[in-house]
Parts: sequence; structure tokens; C-alpha cells
Amino acid sequence: MRPPFMNTPEQLESLDGQQYLVLRPTSEVADRYAMEQNDALALGGLPHPHTGHVTLRGFYEPTRRGELTALVRSWASQQQPIEIVGDAVDSFPEPWQILILRLARTRSLIAAYATLTDLLDLTDFHRLGELPLDDWTFHMSVVYGKTLSSEGWKAIESARVQEFEHPVRETVNEIELVSYANGEEHSEVIQLGI
Repeated sequence: MRPPFMNTPEQLESLDGQQYLVLRPTSEVADRYAMEQNDALALGGLPHPHTGHVTLRGFYEPTRRGELTALVRSWASQQQPIEIVGDAVDSFPEPWQILILRLARTRSLIAAYATLTDLLDLTDFHRLGELPLDDWTFHMSVVYGKTLSSEGWKAIESARVQEFEHPVRETVNEIELVSYANGEEHSEVIQLGI
């Protein structure tokens, strides 16, 4: 069984009714993410994802999960494997205060985001936090520092933000459609290009 992405009662409650299309790194990027998260958590017990992931899209479709799943399966069948490259620890500043593993804008990652946008534009699915491709920062959230004071957050940024001398990379061959309902996380793994 795969580890959940979110696992605290507070996280699960805050996500109720939502769905997320995510990539789950499992090798070089995942290893660097785990190291960076452990180092950041040593600075203070901040909320954080239980498992590293790259979110391609968020939705609020608690009553149309079947329709959403069908659309995602159709989109995934047309996708090639997606290369993800971690090139830095960076941050989203106040008011978000999120420490991230920033990802390079690889050709396959951009294509996946763009083709998904094109397909979703033909629907009325309710999308969460979506930005145009040019404005989107591909990333993996490491820790959430919104509860910190401005000074506390600046200390975390100062200690952790860095460019990688040697970027980490891996290719992901599947996506997961993750749904939250009644305090539980449910995930469906969908192969790309099948």
C-alpha cells in the first residue's frame, strides 16, 4: 500500500470534497525531497505533506468524481512519461509561507500541464488555485509555515533556500487522482500512455 499524501485529521478535514491530480516521485527527486523536508522539520515542527508530490491540478467535485476520473483517464492515455527535475529549495513568500522543492519547466511537464488545461477548458469542472502556465511554479511543498511570524519565516528561508549544484531528476510513468471525503484519502493510480 502506498503511503498517503496527507495524514493528519486537520489536513484531511481541510481537504474534504477536493480532488488532486498529482505525480508521486519515487527515486532521486523523492530522496532529495525527503532529505530537504527532514532538514526543514528539524528547524521546527511545521505542518507538512506526509509524502512528496507534484500537484498538476486541484478540483472541487465531490458529486462528479466519476466524470472527473473518466476525463483524467482519457487525458492520461494520451500522455508520455513526465520528466521532473528538482533544481532548488525555494519558497512562496508571505502570505503563503511555503517552503518548496522547485522543479524545472521540463518539456514533458509543460506539455502535461498545457494539454490538461486545454481539455479542462472544455468542461465546467470546478478547479482550485489554477494559474496560467506562464505563471505556474512547478514544485513539491516541503513544509507549510503560514503559522510562523514574519521573523520566524525569514529564518526558515534563510536557512533552507538554495539552488542545487547538481539538479536531481527522474521520470514518472503514472499519475494519481487523489480524493478526500469524510476524513479519508483515496487514490487511484493511472498509467500514462496506456
